[in-house]
Amino acid sequence: MTRVQGRFTKGHSGNSQGKPRGARHRYSRLAETMLEGEAAGLIRKLIELALAGDVAALKICVDRIVPAHRRPVNFKVQIPNNGEGLMHAFDRILQAVANGEVTPDEAATLAGIIESRCRVFEHVELIGRIEALEALL
Repeated sequence: MTRVQGRFTKGHSGNSQGKPRGARHRYSRLAETMLEGEAAGLIRKLIELALAGDVAALKICVDRIVPAHRRPVNFKVQIPNNGEGLMHAFDRILQAVANGEVTPDEAATLAGIIESRCRVFEHVELIGRIEALEALL
């Protein structure tokens, strides 16, 4: 922890413990203290502004009141067991986006699920190969 020209050496900050868990920046604490007791009035003012037509205030209110709508995706795709099945599944998802059956965000979620399934399949296959090789030794 020696200093070189007023700075700590690389890898040694002088605080090996780091910032304590849950520690808040002093300006955050100051802002919370200043707002204490004012939350109800601020929310009331925000609602008044939204009702008066302030678009930004309206957006804040709607974002807080109405949660993001998540609809169930009714989508059929065969669960891939190999590379060919994987390509077919991804092609099916891409076609569904092109046809407007699913949104791009929904397609990304579906693709992620299929990709995770394939990773599990790969791991199981690798474990089987390793066990077979170990049996030969």
